[in-house]
Amino acid sequence: MPPVTAPPHRHLSLAQARRLALKAQGFTASSPDTVNRGHLNRLLDRLGVLQIDSVNALARSHYLPVFSRLGPYPTEHLDEAAWARNRYRSLFEYWGHEASLLPISLYSAMRWRMRRAQDGIGIYKHLARFGRERQDVIERVLDSVRDRGPLGAGALNTREGPSGPWWDWSDEKHALEWLFAAGEVTVARRRGFERLYDLPERVLPATILNQAEPDRLEAHRQLLRRSALALGVATEKDLRDYYRLAPQDTRAALQTMIEDGTLTPVSVESWRQPAYVIGEPRIPRQIGASALLSPFDSLIWYRERTERLFGFHYRLEFYVPPAKRVFGYYVMPFLHGDRLIGRIDLRARRADGELTVLAVHPEPGITFDDSHLTALSRQFEQLAAWLGLPRIHLACERPLAQRLSNHWPVDVRRRREL
Repeated sequence: MPPVTAPPHRHLSLAQARRLALKAQGFTASSPDTVNRGHLNRLLDRLGVLQIDSVNALARSHYLPVFSRLGPYPTEHLDEAAWARNRYRSLFEYWGHEASLLPISLYSAMRWRMRRAQDGIGIYKHLARFGRERQDVIERVLDSVRDRGPLGAGALNTREGPSGPWWDWSDEKHALEWLFAAGEVTVARRRGFERLYDLPERVLPATILNQAEPDRLEAHRQLLRRSALALGVATEKDLRDYYRLAPQDTRAALQTMIEDGTLTPVSVESWRQPAYVIGEPRIPRQIGASALLSPFDSLIWYRERTERLFGFHYRLEFYVPPAKRVFGYYVMPFLHGDRLIGRIDLRARRADGELTVLAVHPEPGITFDDSHLTALSRQFEQLAAWLGLPRIHLACERPLAQRLSNHWPVDVRRRREL
């Protein structure tokens, strides 16, 4: 199917598009004094997905987008939403945008992906091959989960000797990952960062499991609508990247959503492709947010869109040799107002009880004034307190970093000097 085209109904400036995107991502409301489960659940419903990743230089990636929008909050509230065995559970783990936490209301809309995984489509090639060739192991592992779950891969491992490199999974680990992708098991909870798998009927509410499964077109319509709500204004590529949808399925669903008025075509200054919004959204006149963003934050995870919206070229440097890194190992973009104005290399040194600021890089053409420095120092103070780190160590020797230290409250400067 060719790309969807339709005449735009409205033109947006780039600044308007940025403000609309930031509003959709939850960056307009002021942070509550005390974050409760209601605040958290409304944000999770707005975002529609939190990416999970094993990198833990500061905190696990799924915790950080909530902090960036709501400020300090009890992480146990998110743990409950994701893995509790009670009424507070509102999320489930699955492949959304990579490994993700998704609102439980999207479970039925993800069943088509589970069925494709059963057929070996849309999953890693080595996993699809395992599913074709090792059904004996898969059945044995499923029986073990049924009898003994929830279980992690380590409890089922029959391999002797140490594991090898990255993809050197045991047969049991392969089987669990295949069953997870196929929807035959789900994540009941985590032990540390290890997944513990169980049968869906022992983890998820019956009302969710018994929901009628939409056909593939309707499932894509539901997911694209959630993408559009979360992104504010988005091209076709932006919309399908949010839940990693295929072009053909996306275009078929998108065409029907334009025809029935669910999505409205718009043009955006300097964007070569048409964009789409839901209805006639109200665009904020200004954005007053300041936030440090996880590398896996949904505002910036599609790097091409980040460049279009913010003129911000961003790449991960985790796996780049240290000598070739430009900005640092774990670099967080700094959002101030409606622009990304800097990059901060941060580390949580838990053994030393300190938040370490390794580097502060302003964007080209950006001069940090007193308001920028005060906002950034406030971010460091809140982040350190939220992570339970009593000290902040400014390890960057650049003049800008030294100016930054002068904007820290007296008690923070005193902690730094200890």
